[in-house]
Amino acid sequence: MGAATLEWWANRSTCLDSFDVRVEVGVTGSVWTCGARLSDPLHGERKEVFDFLMALDPVFTLRFDARSSLLVDVAVAGEGGRLVLTAYEAEESAGSRRLWDQDVSQACRRRP
Repeated sequence: MGAATLEWWANRSTCLDSFDVRVEVGVTGSVWTCGARLSDPLHGERKEVFDFLMALDPVFTLRFDARSSLLVDVAVAGEGGRLVLTAYEAEESAGSRRLWDQDVSQACRRRP
């Protein structure tokens, strides 16, 4: 398990929110699985924000440190803050928000 952050970016300079997670990676034969658990249970406004962002677009930036990140699709896996993470694969979709990569890492860290 390792500590990481899920960040939801609206655009190149606006990180709407971030959530601390503990990442779990498993291997069964040649099949890799990746999950996460929210570090702290979400309640009230934090839960509403998370649910709202998931409904808008479940693609988050999974950030391990300032130089290591990956776009992931997030799915809620039952109660208790368990999440399933899969690598994001871009599709041609007229309604999708544009996703940016490594150069946006500092905005979430500057949040009060």
